[in-house]
Amino acid sequence: MTSRTQTTFAPPVMEARRWLDGVSFSDDHPLINVSQAAPVDPPPAPMRAAMADALGDPDTHLYGPVLGLPALRTELAAQWSDHYGGSAKAENIAITSGCNQAFAATIAAICDQADEVILPTPWYFNHKMWLDMSGVTAVPLQTGDDLIPDADAAEALITPRTRAIAIVSPNNPGGVEYPAATLQAFFDLARRHGIKLIVDETYRDFDSRTAPPHPLLSDPHWDDTLIQLYSFSKAYRLTGHRVGAIIAQPALLAEVEKFLDTVAICPTQLGQKAALWGLQNLRDWLAGERREILDRRAAIHDNMPRLEAEGWRLMGCGAYFAYLTHPFAQSSADLAPKLVSEIGVLALPGTMFHPASDPAGARQFRVAFANVDRAGIMTLFDRLASLDWPLATPPSGA
Repeated sequence: MTSRTQTTFAPPVMEARRWLDGVSFSDDHPLINVSQAAPVDPPPAPMRAAMADALGDPDTHLYGPVLGLPALRTELAAQWSDHYGGSAKAENIAITSGCNQAFAATIAAICDQADEVILPTPWYFNHKMWLDMSGVTAVPLQTGDDLIPDADAAEALITPRTRAIAIVSPNNPGGVEYPAATLQAFFDLARRHGIKLIVDETYRDFDSRTAPPHPLLSDPHWDDTLIQLYSFSKAYRLTGHRVGAIIAQPALLAEVEKFLDTVAICPTQLGQKAALWGLQNLRDWLAGERREILDRRAAIHDNMPRLEAEGWRLMGCGAYFAYLTHPFAQSSADLAPKLVSEIGVLALPGTMFHPASDPAGARQFRVAFANVDRAGIMTLFDRLASLDWPLATPPSGA
């Protein structure tokens, strides 16, 4: 017998952490951990003070509404509409226990087993894992060297079992920011075929563009096709409090409510109150966080010439991620543990973001730089440039 969990692979970040077992790092050569896209610093002090005050409210310790606190739903709808020039209302918002749960609830609400969801590759591995465990087929949509998916290529993959196309922008793992025209093309494609377009915007607060990244929410009937996902974890450092959101059609959220009620009953009250306080009070602070992430992105570009001279190539960079191809003969799956033991770098191999049958992942690494400042990025590149492993044989004619 095969259980639902046995249909998928082990959690990649947990697997990577096991590579640290038995390896020691000195004070003058510490581990550089670029494996996970999660801030390690706590929320800012004013938010923590507000959370401490919220602990004195009796309702903080009780069950709340399954779809989230009305005040948080209302505030997020207003800010979301203002940012996108759209018309979202509180009834279009569901608050979830993190963005992974938002995706899981959405898939449960729109898919049956043996249905299909199209995922651009390299894909976010937790999306693939949940589809596996749901009995839903993840249909890989290959992207080109720029990691931007093509709507025409996606159309060729649509079958009678296709229920959605799920994309992440800014992208995890690739870091790329999908152009507005790309998102519009996918929206039009999904509407034309009567399927859903799921846009995971976990990293939207760190998008380099000052204008809205797409116009989809301004469509007067956006909710017949579009489902947006969001996370408060990255914006406000609330990773341990698990607060995410779904922006979608009210009728769909009625189905989502069934899932949420049987899994967690309601999101954490303390985390929701913190998210609401953040939305109302931390706009300037978040702008500063965005500037810092954009500077780290610039540091990646500034340091790339050193790696390019060694045969590396930058495929994508943005939000929390840089996605690179390496020049070595061995697969990234084999090289990733060696990065830990030989140069003190913990990074995820591209094989964790591709189907097992796709050889592209063997040539790739993801670097999550959210917790590595400009000086740390320079040190990271020093270590990568020092590698003298056997190189891959160039293709014939190259």
